[in-house]
Amino acid sequence: MDYEQNENMQQPKILNLDDDFSLIKQFIEGDESVFSELLKRHKEKVRNIIYLTLSNSDGVDDIAQEVFITVYRHLKSFRFESQFTTWLYRITINKCKDHLRKKNIRSIFLPLKDEEPVFESINEDTDIKHIVRNAIATLPDKLRIPLVLKDLEGFSYQEIADTMECEIGTIKSRIFRAREALKKILKPLEKELML
Repeated sequence: MDYEQNENMQQPKILNLDDDFSLIKQFIEGDESVFSELLKRHKEKVRNIIYLTLSNSDGVDDIAQEVFITVYRHLKSFRFESQFTTWLYRITINKCKDHLRKKNIRSIFLPLKDEEPVFESINEDTDIKHIVRNAIATLPDKLRIPLVLKDLEGFSYQEIADTMECEIGTIKSRIFRAREALKKILKPLEKELML
């Protein structure tokens, strides 16, 4: 292959954290078309956080849309004091909390029904991931959200603390308490889960 052909081939673009900042600066300067690039880069991570925080797929796309509408409306006021992703994930978690709050308020007005067990009986067809997700869903928000961000999404303690606007010690404590609570919840199924 000669030099001209090499030069015409597109090299894969290596992205770094500054790329988000440069896109935001372009957006602030009036180029709103760059928002689609931010959306493309972060859409799946936001959807995953919503899915794992809500413990189901109901409303994931609606909440993700709300997140990105909020980001679009407020992006010009982004202060560059933290990573864009920290700001984005904080908005995502807040939208999830809003959704859960609305859902809890609506449930007050629904007729009472028999409580469903956290687990169905375990057999060969039972998906262990489903059982663990159901167990995680029973945790209170303040324990579930940091656990999901740490253990399922791989965030650092500092990223979680920044996202949730808490001290690192608080986050570590909540994750420890969440793991202990999960052990208690899953204890009756210990033998079946250790296949």
